[in-house]
Amino acid sequence: MEILTNTIEAILFASGKSVAIADIADKLNVTESEVKKSLKELREKYGEDGGIQLLEFNKKAQLGSNPKYKEGVSAVLNPIREKELTRTILETVAIIAYKQPITRTEIELLRGLNSDYAVNALLDLKLIYPCGRKDAVGRPVLFATTDEFLKRFKLHSLEELPDYDALMAAITHSDEDRDTYLYARDELPPEETASDQPAEKKEKKTDEEGSGYEIPDFLKGLDDADIVKIG
Repeated sequence: MEILTNTIEAILFASGKSVAIADIADKLNVTESEVKKSLKELREKYGEDGGIQLLEFNKKAQLGSNPKYKEGVSAVLNPIREKELTRTILETVAIIAYKQPITRTEIELLRGLNSDYAVNALLDLKLIYPCGRKDAVGRPVLFATTDEFLKRFKLHSLEELPDYDALMAAITHSDEDRDTYLYARDELPPEETASDQPAEKKEKKTDEEGSGYEIPDFLKGLDDADIVKIG
C-alpha cells in the first residue's frame, strides 16, 4: 500500500491539476477503494497545518497549497506570474501587429502555446479588435491592432515597428524590471490621433543580423511616472 500511496502522490504532484480517481485506478490496475484508501493516508500525512493539502471533489483528487499560507505564497509567486503573463501579452500583440489580420489559431501556431488569456487581455485593453472572419473552414475570427495600440506604444504608424525577429528577441530577453510593464500612457499629438481602426501594415526587412538585440525604442525609456502596471 505504501508504494501505491507514494505513486499516487507523485502522480498528483506531477499533474498540477485534478486527476480522476477512476483514471488512477484504471491505469494502475487497482480498485477505486484502494485509491481512496491511499488518498486518506495522504490526507493524514499532510495534516491541517502542512503546506500541502489533498483536495477531493467530483470524484477527483488534487494537491494544493494550504490557504493558511496564502499570503506568503502570493508574495513570492504573484510577481513571477505577473512577469510571465505580461511577457505573454507583449509577445502576442507583437505577433498580431506584424501578421495581422491573423486568427487565434495562427497566433498559437506561431507561439506554440495557448493564447486565450493574451488575446482576451488585449481585447480588454482595446489594443486589438476583431476585424473580420477568415475565408476558411469554420470562418475563424481575424484580429488586428487598433490605433490605441499605436498610442500606447508611442508609434505613429506600424511602419515604425522594429524588425520582427529583433522585437521578439527583445521581449524574450527583456530586463526583469521591464517585464512587469506593458504600455505607456503617453498619447500621440492631436493631429496624429485617429479613430479606432487598424493602421495600414507595411512589412519591414531585417536590419540586424547576428546574436544579441537591444530593446527596441518603443519598449524602452518607460519611466515609472508614465507607465501603467499590469496586475
